[in-house]
Amino acid sequence: MKLNKLLGIALAALTGFGLIASNGFAGEAPPNPLSGYTIHVTAPHVMDGEVVGPFHHYCKPINDDIIQCILFESTDPNAKMTEVEYMVSKKLARKVIPKHSHDKNWHDHAEEIATGRVAILNPTDAKAQGELADYVGKTDGIIFHLWPHGAEIPDGSVSIPQSIGHWQKMHGAVKEK
Repeated sequence: MKLNKLLGIALAALTGFGLIASNGFAGEAPPNPLSGYTIHVTAPHVMDGEVVGPFHHYCKPINDDIIQCILFESTDPNAKMTEVEYMVSKKLARKVIPKHSHDKNWHDHAEEIATGRVAILNPTDAKAQGELADYVGKTDGIIFHLWPHGAEIPDGSVSIPQSIGHWQKMHGAVKEK
């Protein structure tokens, strides 16, 4: 799916919900780097062998090979931004990332989607959800967790959580909360 089509699906969904004006702007705000984070999915992650989340991923494609996501603990307007995820086409990620780093830090989104734990909340149209799942299934992801669970503020530590599917493939069972 080309970048413009994916952006169009997300923009149409938000315009239909009245979350943004038909001109693509929220109120009078000019376009900015936060504009376009209209894809909304939830998925749990594995941290230290334990399932946590689900985290709310607000994503936008920045080109045909990369989707970037800002992750939150909830949909509350003041929810903590806890993570950042990059979804990179498998053809690019697997060409650039050494196998040892890929195995340790990255995950295959087709495996993650296959666990049944990913929920696409926006777009809401079933056909668009299927197209998005197919598109994302052709990517690998890396997550950077920036705000440790239970910490009052981010403390400078960064961890790399995993998808459940990748963790199970590499380590076996996960602990459920």
